[in-house]
Amino acid sequence: MTRGAVKECLIPAELAGYRFDQALARLFPEYSRSRLTQWVRDGQVLLDERAPRPRDAVMTGQRVRLNAVEEPLTGLEPEALPLDIVYEDAALIIVNKPAGLVVHPGAGNPAGTLQNALLYHAPELVHVPRAGLVHRLDKDTSGLLAVARTLEAHTCLVAALADRRFEREYEALVNGVMTGGGTVDAPIARHGVDRKRMSVRDGGRKAVTHYRVIQRFRAHTHVSVKLETGRTHQIRVHFAHIHHPLVGDPVYGRRLVIPAGASLTLTEALRAFKRQALHARRLGLPHPASEEVMRWEAPLPPDMQHLLRALAADSPGHSVHAE
Repeated sequence: MTRGAVKECLIPAELAGYRFDQALARLFPEYSRSRLTQWVRDGQVLLDERAPRPRDAVMTGQRVRLNAVEEPLTGLEPEALPLDIVYEDAALIIVNKPAGLVVHPGAGNPAGTLQNALLYHAPELVHVPRAGLVHRLDKDTSGLLAVARTLEAHTCLVAALADRRFEREYEALVNGVMTGGGTVDAPIARHGVDRKRMSVRDGGRKAVTHYRVIQRFRAHTHVSVKLETGRTHQIRVHFAHIHHPLVGDPVYGRRLVIPAGASLTLTEALRAFKRQALHARRLGLPHPASEEVMRWEAPLPPDMQHLLRALAADSPGHSVHAE
């Protein structure tokens, strides 16, 4: 079932001469420009009781009638899956996603996803694009995700993400000993041969990753990572590009790195770690209703904590905290 709201207003003098789609974006900022344009094309927006084109100019005093219809998600069933909810109110949900949980249904994962769980927890998300999700994490990356509970909140959060007002900090464990922090500024695009992979390529979309060293081990480094942009697989691709791929990364990693003389505990811990060692530790964003900047933190999951303890215990004389 669809639902919506009818909204009416008059074109003010300061918008006279604007294109209709431009005027709508200023009159109804709670909706995205692309959504408003689609509603115009679908005949859901009238100007003086007629259906205008997006490029038509408007005049002072013309009446706008918007039928803001929210199309429900289809093909997704609510599922009673466990959710680790860090924060929740009428406009926003912050979820701590475990490694192994797929965010969106897709080929090979038609159900059992975070979206299915969200629809069970908050059925109203059926009327919000992507069940409210405004960004994503890879299946085997753990950590914090923001979910908008309303269409208006979703529009606000998508705009904040595009304006780089999201604060996203990750922790990762990489192969090799890094000498210090730095920045990777390298464009990312779809791989030229393997379309399931991303790669650093000329002509790709701008991608910037900042990192600092938390702790060095004999053959590995624990790092904190901040995203300036948010490209698919950005952290994984950038660290592989600078020859420090993430531990356990099945796509961008290399052979297993076990330092000479490693203890049995460390050897077993490294061999058992079958996912990329990446966790979305901190998240900050402007609240979609109040615009107050809010921040949350999720501790490292047990598998990463265990691996870090094994690395530190293996050679305490070589383990150096850089913070």
